[in-house]
Amino acid sequence: MLLPHGTVFAIVDGENFELYRNSGAEAEPKLISMEVPALEATNFSAGNRKTDGQTRHQARTGDGSRDGLDEAAHVAAVTGWLNEQVLAREIEQLVVVADPRSLGEMRRHYHKQLKDVLVGEVPKTLTGRPSAEIIRVLHG
Repeated sequence: MLLPHGTVFAIVDGENFELYRNSGAEAEPKLISMEVPALEATNFSAGNRKTDGQTRHQARTGDGSRDGLDEAAHVAAVTGWLNEQVLAREIEQLVVVADPRSLGEMRRHYHKQLKDVLVGEVPKTLTGRPSAEIIRVLHG
């Protein structure tokens, strides 16, 4: 995958969100970390699915861990923020890297203009990985 100069990379999973921008050349990208906004996961209707005429509800577990509903709300909040940035022309080229479940949920919330600036999607969990590894996976 070609990684044009200035491209923003959103690295997402059900709990984490990282942002990078390619400050290098297309052939030799250099990812620099960007400030990640504090997002409030408020879209708890994301992740509810109708199955056989019933709504499947997922409850928070007693140990405080995130469940599918919280994860869906998190990625919906991330996607909402990305949509806002694209509409404000703060992001002109975007690559989304997310675990397959999160990526599927994000796609449900993409604005048309976000789809227009989307350079690529990578269905992998790369949160917390060094930028060199992210580049290697994107070039692979």
